[in-house]
Amino acid sequence: MKAKVTYHFDPVDLQQLRLLSQLSPGRRIQALLAARELAVGLRRGRLRRLYPHLSPQEINLKLLEELDRAERTYPRP
Repeated sequence: MKAKVTYHFDPVDLQQLRLLSQLSPGRRIQALLAARELAVGLRRGRLRRLYPHLSPQEINLKLLEELDRAERTYPRP
């Protein structure tokens, strides 16, 4: 018998959505790029802590490997 899988997400921040909806399309793209830069920087920092002996180029390759693996991972139904 299969167990029922439930997914729990953080609640939607309605105030943040309202603020974002008031931005021009260009500003929305800037916000998206800033969020992406933060996320990639956090991942890169985690990899630096895990592999302090690697060069920046090798850290970047590990980051690309992680991103590629994430793209090939499909969510469960």
